[in-house]
Amino acid sequence: MAKFRAAAVFSSNMVLQREKNVRVFGTGKNGESVIVSICGNKAVTEVADEKWCVTLPAMKAGGPYEMKISNGEETIVFGNVMIGEVWLAGGQSNMELELQNCMGGKDFLANDKTENVRYYYTQKNCNMDEKFFRDEENTGWSCFDSESARAWSAVAYFYAKELAARLGVTVGIIGCNWGGTSASYWMSRESLEKDTDLKAYLDDFDNAVAGRSREEMDKEYLDYVKYEEEWQKKSVEFYSAHPNGTWDECQAYCGVSKYPGPMTPLNPFHATALYDSMVKRVCPYTIKGVIYYQGETDDNRPKTYFKLFKALIQLWRDDWGDDELPFMFVQLPMHRYKADPDWKHWCLIREAQMRTFKTVKNTGIAVILDCGEFNEIHPKNKVPVGHRLYLQAMHHVYGDNETEAFGPIYKNMIVTGDRAVISFDHAESGFDIKGDNGITGFEIAGTDKEYKPACAVIDEDGTISVYADEVKKPAYVRYLWTNYGDVTLYGKNGIPVAPFRTSMNDEK
Repeated sequence: MAKFRAAAVFSSNMVLQREKNVRVFGTGKNGESVIVSICGNKAVTEVADEKWCVTLPAMKAGGPYEMKISNGEETIVFGNVMIGEVWLAGGQSNMELELQNCMGGKDFLANDKTENVRYYYTQKNCNMDEKFFRDEENTGWSCFDSESARAWSAVAYFYAKELAARLGVTVGIIGCNWGGTSASYWMSRESLEKDTDLKAYLDDFDNAVAGRSREEMDKEYLDYVKYEEEWQKKSVEFYSAHPNGTWDECQAYCGVSKYPGPMTPLNPFHATALYDSMVKRVCPYTIKGVIYYQGETDDNRPKTYFKLFKALIQLWRDDWGDDELPFMFVQLPMHRYKADPDWKHWCLIREAQMRTFKTVKNTGIAVILDCGEFNEIHPKNKVPVGHRLYLQAMHHVYGDNETEAFGPIYKNMIVTGDRAVISFDHAESGFDIKGDNGITGFEIAGTDKEYKPACAVIDEDGTISVYADEVKKPAYVRYLWTNYGDVTLYGKNGIPVAPFRTSMNDEK
């Protein structure tokens, strides 16, 4: 029999979404009545299938308030409740990266006096056993202080801090992210089974576990966990002594890295692993929208990412019961490991993200091409990432059409003689060139699709002309079509020109 309680995402210090009907939900005994009251509003429902959910009417921003939830025998009281804006922060390690570990993080923790940002961290555990539910009971919303905010998402904190200051309300963040995760990990089996390409993510797991007992797989994974713990200790020793050591040298010292471990039910790194254990644990808590930073782990299937990402957005919108739920996401920055060739697979992920922005309603894209670091997949400066997400939200969600939320984005190309002339959206204010080498990163090709490094000049009408002596009849142009390179061309507002290619049919 289910215990009478509210879902773990409800607690003291929580933030409820203003000006939208607010869902409050939990578990209880079938047939009992549940009454929820706050701020002069009351809603009543009856428990069915050991679950209950009430809907409170839309409320204006304010607080602190007290919420009471009663079944007639027990009363749950949550205090210091604010009504403001609530955003879910989803994605992988660059959304997960903690405030204490970002550039300037320790100073922010020591000196920030933020009172209007609060945080709920969805527990990271894909194994929904008794321990899972015991641990979940100990989760709850926290207010900002130097201790509690250490583990908050840095990107989400900088986003929320700026949003709260601009709107004059409390902003709550629901952290629902995990490093090293594919978008497929955050989706349901049903949503992936609908499409042959997406089903491949399921097949990876299904084929790995076929014919194996749960006992066998659990032992294999737990053995891996022990190995990984020792490996991590050795890797810290190695890099402390050899800060510029290579990956091969590290493995020679530590042993072969087995990350992310065997694909088993206990391992969180497989399709659907985090959907029920994380997403559904906080859904359908009423939110304003989603901020999302992910894509790195899906570079093994970059040509499928557009379809995968669109499916994730639709699934989450269906789950939250809102076809227009805003989805503000980050386009991947520059990145390449020193030991890797330029596979150009991140180019395809960036293209898929831009294509999603252009074709899926109520989305926004934060272009952070200049925020990457060579040989470091976790760039530490998260302030501009949070800021550019904030600009997207202000423009798309809060109706601020005066704020320049975009850098220039490719619009179209025409050919004039031996030059390709590129037009851009969001380039009315012109361009800035940073660095001492002028504009770099443009390439041009003829119908043979053989790209050559190109010169680029800014025309008086705000277009950019691209040319190369080796290409007399241009057919294709691409810009920063590389996993990592110098970023030199920006809009006047300091946001870089987004990478592009003029045709997705430019490959041989």
